[in-house]
Amino acid sequence: MNNSRRKDISEFTTALHHRSNSYQRKSETIKSKNTLAIEMFERALNSGIEADYLLVDSWYAKPNFIKQANDLGMPVIARLPNNKLIWNFKGKYKTLNAIYNSLKNIRHKQSGKHGEISYKYFDKIVAHTLLGKVKLVFLHTGKNLLVFISTDLALCGKEILATYKKRWNIEQGYKDLRGLFGLGKEENRIYESLIAKITLSMFAYNIVSYINRIKHEPQTLGELFRDLECELESLAISMQLFIKILTKISEIQNVVKDNKNFLQIIAVLSAYTQKELGFMCES
Repeated sequence: MNNSRRKDISEFTTALHHRSNSYQRKSETIKSKNTLAIEMFERALNSGIEADYLLVDSWYAKPNFIKQANDLGMPVIARLPNNKLIWNFKGKYKTLNAIYNSLKNIRHKQSGKHGEISYKYFDKIVAHTLLGKVKLVFLHTGKNLLVFISTDLALCGKEILATYKKRWNIEQGYKDLRGLFGLGKEENRIYESLIAKITLSMFAYNIVSYINRIKHEPQTLGELFRDLECELESLAISMQLFIKILTKISEIQNVVKDNKNFLQIIAVLSAYTQKELGFMCES
């Protein structure tokens, strides 16, 4: 006799064991985004993941964060926020605007184009109190001034901009995650459930992205998602038909008794495939 019993609702608790994954996840909620990003970065390095650069947007582009990444042995490329309270440099010209205005003679030497946007750019090595020497790339579209930083001084301005443009794939990835994989549409307030849903969304996205990559097809991820959806629907229909076929076979008496029975099975398969799928299977 099984002595197990259903637990009463009153026995459930929201207390978490300090060694559980849930406890560790919840402890992350009191940490800053920059701290969590560095911890994620360290886990990636410890797992053996290799990269040429750490590419981040302006939110993470703060001196302390870049210094921590550098100390872990990873060069950083980022877009800088034009904020004089965050970024001050050594020398006569300390702010980004001041440095840009002081270099009138070289700031229009190089040009580029991104889509329909034309721009002028140049790069300059400057000194920072915490980071030491870094390379800045000033890009002006005619309306806006954008500034990028690289801790790898060997890179030229064109290479830094080309690397940063890869961030667009990340933005497109978030768009696909929200539109196709349900990210941000969790109908739950339980923290562990939210983590599970986000993890599953990311897992599904990675699988589809991998399929897209190995197929080397120019189609967008959305088109591939719809193709896979159609294939899964076809598979479901095929499985239903197969069950019907097996049901019909089960109705045949003395199956596999002699050669006649095999012929009868083949006849049933051919008849059903012709009727349901519209073509004749040859034996």
